[in-house]
Amino acid sequence: MKLEMPRFNDAVVLVLGDVMLDRYWEGPTSRISPEAPVPVVKVEQITDRPGGAGNVALNIAALGASARLGGYTGDDEMADSLQAMLTGAGVECALTRAAGYATTTKLRVISRHQQLIRLDFEEAASGPLSPALDAGLPALLAGCAVLVLSDYAKGALAAPGPLIAFARERGIPVLVDPKSCDFSRYRGATLLTPNLKELETVVGPCPTEAELVTRGQQLMADLELGGLLVTRGEHGMTLLLPGQEELHMPARAREVFDVTGAGDTVIAVVAAAVAAGSGMAQAAALANIAAGIVVGKLGTAAVSMPELRRAVLRDQGLGRGALSLEQLQIAVADARSQGERLVFTNGCFDILHAGHVTYLEQARKLGERLVVAVNSDDSVRQLKGPGRPINPADRRMAVLAGLEAVDWVVSFDDDTPCELLRLLRPDILVKGGDYAGKEAVVGWDIVEAYGGEVRVLDFVDDVSTSAIVSRIRQEG
Repeated sequence: MKLEMPRFNDAVVLVLGDVMLDRYWEGPTSRISPEAPVPVVKVEQITDRPGGAGNVALNIAALGASARLGGYTGDDEMADSLQAMLTGAGVECALTRAAGYATTTKLRVISRHQQLIRLDFEEAASGPLSPALDAGLPALLAGCAVLVLSDYAKGALAAPGPLIAFARERGIPVLVDPKSCDFSRYRGATLLTPNLKELETVVGPCPTEAELVTRGQQLMADLELGGLLVTRGEHGMTLLLPGQEELHMPARAREVFDVTGAGDTVIAVVAAAVAAGSGMAQAAALANIAAGIVVGKLGTAAVSMPELRRAVLRDQGLGRGALSLEQLQIAVADARSQGERLVFTNGCFDILHAGHVTYLEQARKLGERLVVAVNSDDSVRQLKGPGRPINPADRRMAVLAGLEAVDWVVSFDDDTPCELLRLLRPDILVKGGDYAGKEAVVGWDIVEAYGGEVRVLDFVDDVSTSAIVSRIRQEG
């Protein structure tokens, strides 16, 4: 499957559910308490982050989509902290401060990047919370493309049926991250995103993928679900859609550091992608990659759009190497979004020699990314005459791509790279010292016109491809 980054900035998503505060106490530990066999942590840093439905909304906003959040907090200091963090991150909040209800807070004590203990501060609401969400739904849902229900079984979504029905009647997909063991309350949802343990609690053990598919399909039929996305830890994810072959996606994490909030990231990415027009399979594949990023972070965390885009590029082999022009344009756009300077050079590079290597290493030091444009075989023949190139373009590009200094290699058919320069608009155009003067450097005027820079590097004496080829032919 070829993944494409959706236009997240076009997406508007409403998140309803249990809003919580995740609090972290962090510090070193070097001794055991004399009072009990437990480590003593010297707390040096206290960090607050939105949790639960708040973290889902935060992840959606981090992708560049518009996120609205509805839910409940207490009328307390924790609610003040949540409101400030979410609003500061661009989340449109419609949080109700419920009387007699304390904001659910999860306190984690961390030392040496390891969670030692979690303490939960929560209490049951004095009355039902969900009816107020039903009343406010029409206004909150106006203009939204997707509704997310983030159910942490704290009371906000005790009766989600009316919410699901209201959205589905208006053609709005409803995505649910379930924590209740009673999945029947989510009947009619577009997508359910349980982890494997949550699913097995409802449908029974799924020791094999075949059993998972069979039980999952039966669950979809029984509850009239539009799909089921099961997160399976080190085994990745499985997407089930009615009438379609199951899609098993392998885990993407290089190293699992902390799984806190990974489920929030998954449903956030799926929701934002679907809201931006992606199909469910594309959205799930993007969420799988995002999950691999977030579990490599400590604590509740969000995945930004640039992070996800870079991971997608790596997944498709666009991190480094020889690229097509279309692939290169995507990679360059990503580099620019990160504020990286683009250095560009071009040539035949028929036989790579010490002069080329020195020159490319110098060029790479001028910026964060180096693009090497290579003349095609026909272009080399036009420039160098019969018998050239010695090596075809694919081999020349492969050798260049193997150099540490080079990020991307692309070929071009024209005699000059002028069209590439107009398309890519590099920050710096580099040529070797054998090109003397402005007139000798093709494209100087193009780069100068849009405010770029042209640099002529030191020439490495007594080294050239033509001289090497001539010497070989003479000695042969």
